[in-house]
Amino acid sequence: MTLAWLQTFEYYPRVTDMTTQEKFIEFHRLNPQVADILEDMADELISRGRKRVGIKMLMEVLRWNYQMKTDDPNSDFKINNNYAPHYSRLLLSRHPNWENVFELRELRSE
Repeated sequence: MTLAWLQTFEYYPRVTDMTTQEKFIEFHRLNPQVADILEDMADELISRGRKRVGIKMLMEVLRWNYQMKTDDPNSDFKINNNYAPHYSRLLLSRHPNWENVFELRELRSE
């Protein structure tokens, strides 16, 4: 997996009147590579025989990789944990055959 994507993240101003889903959509619009990376990571685990994958685990590995490849100790890469269920659903929309890979829970109303 290439880590060239590390310099490609864009951020948007904090907006408090947006729902989590709206914030996720905006973050994904600005950073589509995040879903692609999570997809690659999940695919790699599945191809190695994993039957279940935790999206939050993948997000933490993504954060760790970013921190390890960033020279600036003050660099702050953020993916909101509340986006995890949205990423799971996005990956499932791309790969319907992964229906049993991620555990889906009901989204909390906002």
